[in-house]
Amino acid sequence: MSERGGAGQNGRNAGGVASVGGIGEFGLIGRITARLPVGPTTLLGPGDDAAVVAAPDGRVAASTDVLVDGRHFRRDWCSARDVGHRAAAANLADIAAMGATPTALLVALCMPADLETSWAEELADGLAAEAATVGASVVGGDMSSSPTLTIAVTALGDLGGRPPVVRSGARPGDVLALAGRTGYAAAGLTVLTRGFRTPRLLVEAYRRPQVPYPAGPQAARLGATSMIDVSDGLLADLGHVAAASGVAIDVRRDAFEVPRQMADAAQALGVDPYTWLLAGGEDHALAATFPPAVALPADWRPVGLVTAGAGVTVDGAPYEGPRGWDHFR
Repeated sequence: MSERGGAGQNGRNAGGVASVGGIGEFGLIGRITARLPVGPTTLLGPGDDAAVVAAPDGRVAASTDVLVDGRHFRRDWCSARDVGHRAAAANLADIAAMGATPTALLVALCMPADLETSWAEELADGLAAEAATVGASVVGGDMSSSPTLTIAVTALGDLGGRPPVVRSGARPGDVLALAGRTGYAAAGLTVLTRGFRTPRLLVEAYRRPQVPYPAGPQAARLGATSMIDVSDGLLADLGHVAAASGVAIDVRRDAFEVPRQMADAAQALGVDPYTWLLAGGEDHALAATFPPAVALPADWRPVGLVTAGAGVTVDGAPYEGPRGWDHFR
């Protein structure tokens, strides 16, 4: 085989490893689709011009996200499986934040021709494994050559007969509650950027988020007035809720416990751990507001209050530190 497109002789890259350019587009599609189990809502999976997914509710919640190599992940920090888990989680969490149950993923993969075939296959394994945690499956997608490895994922979900829980429904007097954890992934990222690989708890939180998917539909059933996926930082994302709802939100600092590993890492790195807890993203916790009469289950812990006004405060005062991630700053 010629070296056109970055694949060397015998379908291998410059390192002698089998590459996607070597086996070609349809060879790679065949290898990947063979690794993707079909979920219960998939009526027609990969292989045709489009998949067919059951939508018992008659409405479909949909969200999309993109991960770019060197921007959203680094291959020397994360395995291909890790990246698959991260890519799926970023989208599945958005579906859960609408109060819906995820049903399917569509994945577009743009990659250099000399990318190892095994890397692409293991990415598919990670995507499928994360989707399987909520009973969803990867039902199709697209692929193309690109100098920059890019993964675009679209998630679909079923609302189960309930109205979607949107950002604009919070009202003064509502209780702000959180499901899942914040700060762990951000602490792991800081550790990695400083050249370390421990504490393992924090590094693994960055590599594979632990998303409280069931808490989204649960919050909808409980009558949550608003909800959001905490992907860019709690204070930043609550800012979207406050702006959409026309309210103010106050967060209690004492509602957040600093785990020992995070406290140790913060001391060693000279970081205020509350910067991670309040402004760190990518753990994909769910933040929701509930009427004060709602008895919150154990999955949800109160962390603040909705009041009249505008903006987000901490303990009643403006927060002076970073508030979260902005892709263009």
